[in-house]
Amino acid sequence: MATEQPGSLSLKNGVELQRFAPLANLTTWRVGGTAEWLAEPSNLEEVKQIIDWAFTNKIPCQVLGAGSNLLINDSGINGLSLCMRKLHGSKLDQKTGIVEAVCGEPIPTLARRAARAGLKGLEWAVGIPGTAGGAAVMNAGAQGSCMAEILESVLVMPLNGQDPFEITCDELEYSYRNSLLQKEKLIVLSIRLRLEPGHDCKELNTITNKNLSHRKNTQPYHLPTCGSVFRNPEPLKAGRIIEELGLKGLQIGGAKISTMHGNFIINNGEASAADILSLIALIQEKVLEAHGVLLHPEVKQLGFDSND
Repeated sequence: MATEQPGSLSLKNGVELQRFAPLANLTTWRVGGTAEWLAEPSNLEEVKQIIDWAFTNKIPCQVLGAGSNLLINDSGINGLSLCMRKLHGSKLDQKTGIVEAVCGEPIPTLARRAARAGLKGLEWAVGIPGTAGGAAVMNAGAQGSCMAEILESVLVMPLNGQDPFEITCDELEYSYRNSLLQKEKLIVLSIRLRLEPGHDCKELNTITNKNLSHRKNTQPYHLPTCGSVFRNPEPLKAGRIIEELGLKGLQIGGAKISTMHGNFIINNGEASAADILSLIALIQEKVLEAHGVLLHPEVKQLGFDSND
């Protein structure tokens, strides 16, 4: 993408689109170029208006969510980048265990609220640096649990200007870190979970705190990363394979394999997306050579294909 001067475009009702806006600070890796167009809607009505604008003008759309689990090309992203981080909100029913959350609601916040309400089933998610919508798309998981076990349905909006509709969990074709939502051109607007009501709040809070402590003690939790880089080639663990090859600490440019956990790549403050992509490729090469196993990235890559 050619470098252009930043600007903006105002749609109806004060909805603003930013032109050639920097994206690095909207991702947890802190790398990436500019968005040809960037929108940060604050409610679902604005999402609909923005999608209608993009469809009418034949502009492709990419959803950023909270910017975790995401690698953006240094040259940026063509089309519209839709950042959902301002779309917060959730409702919890302590009697039925039903939890409804808007797509941009942080998963750790939702896990905390559920524990305080005595709703069991989301304690594992407290350390995941993502949103409710992103967790549903990726079938996020930890501690042996995942979204597919508790999700009832998602409300989605097509990118072709059609009205939102609901998809049930059974229709989402969930598998390990995968779902139908990764293939279809749909935006998750909200999710609906069913947790177990009536549990002791103190006990759930203790479990939740323990899970967060474990993550902080075993992963570079507060450094610029995307979370786990590779999917686990079950029954093997990607991090363990990488560590056993002595690759922890390996560095290309400003990108470095964490010395705490082999499946994390850290931006030391000077990394480019190209550095990270090169390190991902090097890890894949060394693991394939040693074990005959091709590690598949879990992280979503944007702007690296001509269609992005």
